[in-house]
Amino acid sequence: MQLNHYRLLGNSGLRVSPISLGAMTFGDGTGRNASRADSLAMLEHYATQGGNFIDTANIYNFGESEQIVGEFIQRDRSRFVVASKYTMGMVEGQPNASGNHRKNMRESVDASLKRLDTDYIDLYWLHMWEFRTPVAEVMRALDDLVRAGKVLYVAVSDTPAWKIAEANTLAECRGWTPFIAMQAEYHLIDRTAERELVPMCRDQNITVMPWSPLASGLLSGKYSRADIGAPASADQRAGRKTGLQLSGAINDRNLAIVDVVRKIATSIDATPSQVALAWLLAQPGRPLPIIGARTMAQLTDNLGSLQVTLDTAQLAELNEISQFQPGFPNKLYRNKRLRNMLVDRDAAIESGFQELYD
Repeated sequence: MQLNHYRLLGNSGLRVSPISLGAMTFGDGTGRNASRADSLAMLEHYATQGGNFIDTANIYNFGESEQIVGEFIQRDRSRFVVASKYTMGMVEGQPNASGNHRKNMRESVDASLKRLDTDYIDLYWLHMWEFRTPVAEVMRALDDLVRAGKVLYVAVSDTPAWKIAEANTLAECRGWTPFIAMQAEYHLIDRTAERELVPMCRDQNITVMPWSPLASGLLSGKYSRADIGAPASADQRAGRKTGLQLSGAINDRNLAIVDVVRKIATSIDATPSQVALAWLLAQPGRPLPIIGARTMAQLTDNLGSLQVTLDTAQLAELNEISQFQPGFPNKLYRNKRLRNMLVDRDAAIESGFQELYD
């Protein structure tokens, strides 16, 4: 697989690379990210390899990420598929400066267009559902942006499956623009998106785009059991390791998964990060990961996952070690006896029933 092996994004004709370059780390706004020069160099490397799908957001480094992406795409605007987001507040003390409603959407998209120095955004994301704005207001307002030519396609992030299904059903019934992609946390450490979100997306032809596919660096293999319970600063700015320690993510269960990732990586002469990303790329429905990098070395390593192919035994081992509780009602569908009472085996295979939940 190569970055220029383009695929269609969801139920659309938009052609994008199989890995998107996330720009959350671009800009010095927090003092822990890639400089402008390094960010532009990574964008150049991604583009040189054939990459065309760049993902940013209005809040990333207080708008600096969008400015850097905007500067880069001026060379050939039509070549790049640029995605940005709205919802999160950019101004403190203003009650309507955040949320999913029409006012924040309109003001956010205009500000993003200015920072990106472009006339349109290819893919506009609702960043997170806030459970206050009526779904009809959101979908009609997004459709208005498409009709105005400010946005070409729309997508949704960090939102329950039932709300996405409601929104797209309403859009279909009223002739509005539907969501064609969905972002969620999804990786070997946390596969709970497979309960509802992933099956919903596969059924509705919505592309799954995992964010933080390396679990905030945990799947890179750089942490060990010596880090469990290690003294951690209460200062959230202390670094990613501290954040993982404070959240309890560095634990025996997760490190057992990392151990298997490391073992497979060693056996095929790859890095743990490449194995973790290759597992995602091999999942049914072809998820499209968003990779983020602070350095060129990290970016080069992550893109190397496109050259990694895991065999059936390796995929099975990774699936086994990363098992999760399916929850109700999904656990019922894993009961083969019950399934056979509902439909016979041939009918189940033909209908895709087994494929969605196995």
